[in-house]
Amino acid sequence: MTTNRRIRKAVIPVAGVGTRLLPATKSQPKEMLPVGRKPAVQYIVEEMAACHVDQILFVTGAKKTSIEDHFDYDEELVRRLRVTGKEELLAQVLFNDLNLQVHYTRQPMQLGLGDAVSYGQNFTGEEPFVIALGDSILTSGNGNKHALARMIEVFESHPDCDGVIAFEEVDPKHVDRYGIAHVQGVAQQGGAFGLADIIEKPSPAEAPSNYAVAGRYIFTPAIYSYLDKIQPGYGQELQLTDAIRLLIREGGHVLGLLMTEGERRFDIGNYESYWKAFAYFALRDAELGPMFREFVAEQLSLLR
Repeated sequence: MTTNRRIRKAVIPVAGVGTRLLPATKSQPKEMLPVGRKPAVQYIVEEMAACHVDQILFVTGAKKTSIEDHFDYDEELVRRLRVTGKEELLAQVLFNDLNLQVHYTRQPMQLGLGDAVSYGQNFTGEEPFVIALGDSILTSGNGNKHALARMIEVFESHPDCDGVIAFEEVDPKHVDRYGIAHVQGVAQQGGAFGLADIIEKPSPAEAPSNYAVAGRYIFTPAIYSYLDKIQPGYGQELQLTDAIRLLIREGGHVLGLLMTEGERRFDIGNYESYWKAFAYFALRDAELGPMFREFVAEQLSLLR
């Protein structure tokens, strides 16, 4: 087990096709769909920077080059903004203040999340690292400490821990959409708990809880050896969940962290959650939020 507990690297898988968001994702990545003023993936990158994770590896796929373009320096755009006197917009399109190193690699075939994460092994080396799903935005709620920051604190304060996973409470009827925790002991909001197991998309009758993986993980490099051992599982893909289960069964110590009541996770992978995410951030926009709230109220009154 690695003795280095500092978290400074993140692997962000963004290779998924986004079929649940067709036709919007026919020619653009779901991670680049706008959520309020910014594409979804920008929220995740800013979250990493806020938690002092300063090296990021995107695991991309076909038709994902716009993600690379978004975080690149665009000399022509910068020139146009300066020439036209719109320098106040530069801060919104330049990411220098985040102090990040951003890297990219390609997952050539869609073989599952477990396969995508395995492409980060050379990048993360012997260091523990974050896995942040590129289509999941987590909000901290009321300016509280972000869930990822609390996960890092839990990981660093438990030297025998091989991993920490964020969980959210979901409607028991919808557990078959998620990886679900089998809790060891008692789970409390905002607190850490032991994981006895984790099950990928169980039926409501078989689910051991309604605590669903919230798109954020921290692991030591030990996870890679278990990714090498697993066989195709749910959906005939290599599931990260199966590697985690094997790690736990062979004596690994994995903790869960339950999100607090004020925190929200938006899965930008289906229209229901995407529309909620856009409305959530647009309604809270410092400049245009009041106008948008008035417009929404007007439209709701017309629909009554």
